[in-house]
Parts: sequence; structure tokens; C-alpha cells
Amino acid sequence: MGLERWFGTGHSTLADPAAAGAEAAAAAVAGREPAVIFVFCSVGHHEQAMLDAVRAHARPDTVIVGCTTSGQIGAGRESRDGVAVSAFGGAGLTVRTSVSHRVTGRLREAGAEAAACLGTVDREHRALLMIADGLTGTQHELVRGAYSVAGAAVPLVGGCAGDHLTYVRTYQFHGTGSGAEVLTDAAIGIAIGSDHPIGVGIAHGWRRRGAGMIVTRSQGGRIYELDGEPALDVMLRRFGLDESIVGDEEAFRDALFLHPLGLSRRSGEDIRLIHAAVPADRSLICLADVPQGALVWHMESDQDALIEGAGEACGQAVEALGGRDPLGVLVFDCAARRITIGDALDREVEVIGKVLGGVPYGGFYTNGEIARTRGALGMHHFTMVTLALS
Repeated sequence: MGLERWFGTGHSTLADPAAAGAEAAAAAVAGREPAVIFVFCSVGHHEQAMLDAVRAHARPDTVIVGCTTSGQIGAGRESRDGVAVSAFGGAGLTVRTSVSHRVTGRLREAGAEAAACLGTVDREHRALLMIADGLTGTQHELVRGAYSVAGAAVPLVGGCAGDHLTYVRTYQFHGTGSGAEVLTDAAIGIAIGSDHPIGVGIAHGWRRRGAGMIVTRSQGGRIYELDGEPALDVMLRRFGLDESIVGDEEAFRDALFLHPLGLSRRSGEDIRLIHAAVPADRSLICLADVPQGALVWHMESDQDALIEGAGEACGQAVEALGGRDPLGVLVFDCAARRITIGDALDREVEVIGKVLGGVPYGGFYTNGEIARTRGALGMHHFTMVTLALS
């Protein structure tokens, strides 16, 4: 493997999956020897032929990982459909993986299995990147399982696979240049070891709206009571919604899409998207933990603030490199942010490019973002997470 460290990205919107994979991989690798290739694609491009076309640009021992998405980011642009590839290599880098299969219903155990690859990486700077099925339910349990292995010293970063928010099925990719396969209901851990610093950024661009509320009864991501009242009743009253909307899951989700909960943290708020309601017990369901006793607010934002959040996340990751120049940046941006930003997505890409000053970056729009730099928690929604290499 060459000594010079490098990071490259490629992006293709060709309709043929194999042709798109080949075009994106050729641009990202550019004839170099990759330690790892990340492959992010829309559902419809997730065919084995696409992965095989990517493998043609890899060494036999090159790690190949990725997933389906709710949009791709790479080579300075975004797309709803297509393939985005990011790759890096060079001296002083180690990449190892572990994969956990059939993770639904045992997410904490699966998180620990995916994190096992950390034990095979021994360099000064380490991070655990995770890619997981986005339809597994209580995603925070996956992070807790990974934390049980990684401990407090190793940052966790990553995202959950998407399917354009249709909530039908997502796919994950895992293997090497010798052979890679398409999986589902899987969690992949990617341990990155580096002789140079690794930086993490977390930002969302949301602000508090109205008075805070105490979560007086909850379990995992299910909220039963807010301020001692049934959580669903509080939500309907605050937003002037009729009870009839509860029976229509899609309409209910759409009505609360722009009003997520902000969970109080020392560094600001973690965002929790309200995914559904249960009329029988008047509870609300989020896809990540909302601890009992927590202080929460309804949140609001706008296009400008969300776009500024993307720039902030990139800036944080670069700043965490301690003065070293970034080699490249992996980006995990929420699919809900993509929909909310809408026709201003080109502006988000421009802001990222301006903050990074020409440094290559790539990633995907997720069904949940993973970022933990300290503490045991680390599941996010409506948030942008970045990982910078130097």
C-alpha cells in the first residue's frame, strides 16, 4: 500500500447499478490502493452487480462496507438516486470490521458484536464507525451495546441505512475486495485506527420552542407521560391537532415531522423524532431513548438554520483535529433534514464545501445518526454527524 495518505470521493447517477458503481468507484479510488471503500446507494442500485463493479477497484484485502440510503452525498453534490463512494488509504491507517446478523430484537448484543473489531486495532487514535439496518426499532440499544465494548475513550460515529423513508426494507454491504455481500437486518462495525487525530462533529440547527416539559414516565423510546399527563394528549393540545389524525400513521408522522423533541444535554439538545402514537395508552414513540425524568422541548427550525448546522458539524470535526489539515470527511446527514431543506439542498452542499475548503467529503442521508464522543448515549435524529481524518 502506498505511503501517502489520501481520501477520495465519487458519485454517479447512472441508471444501471453496475455502471454507476464502476463510475463512482473509479473517481474515488483513482488508481490508488484503498484501505477501505464506503459504498452508499439508493434502493434499486443495491444489486450484487454494483458491489462487484466497486470491487474491481479494490485490492483483495480492501475493506468494503456501506448501505442503502435516503440520498447520497459525494464529489461535491447530492442525489436521491445513484451511488456515492468514499475511499481512503495510505500509511498509518488500519481498518477492521465485525458484522452482526439478525439484529432485530437483540440490538444491545448486536452492538457489542459489531464493536468487537476494535480489539484488533492498536493505534494512537481510534474510532468505531457503525452502519446498521434503519428499521430495527430501538436504535439506542445498538449504541449501548457498542459502548459496552468501546468504553468512554473511543468515539462512536455512523448512521442507519435508509430506503427513502418508505420503511419497507434497508440493506447493508460488507466484505472485501475478494468478495462482498448484500445483507439486511445487520449491523456493521468498522474500527478505524490512525497515527493522526480523528475528529467528530455533531450539529443540527434546531432551536427550542415554548416551555420545557418533564418526561414523567417513559421506557426506552416510548413516552407515556409529559408533565404528569398522557404524552399524546399533551402533543395534540400543543399543536391543535384533532384526535382523528392519530388513526392515520402517515398523516400523524407528517404533522409532527417539523416538531421533534429536543432532549436536554450539557452540550445542547439531542433531537428525537416522534415516529408514531399508541392511542390505547396515549403514548408517543421515538426511535431512540427518552429517559424518564429528562427535560424536553418542542423544537423548530428553518432552511437557513439547518444548513448552518451542516457547516457547524463539519467545522467541529476539523477543529477536533488539533490544527492538523483534514484529509477527508465522512458525512452522516439525517433523511428528515434532507426533506426539510428541500429545494435548498444545493446550498447545504455549498456550505459544506466552503467550510471544508476543498477537502473531499462523502456520505449519505440516514434513518438515524450515531455520534458519541463521551458518555453512554449517542443516538440522534434530525442531526448531521461528521468524521474527519487527518
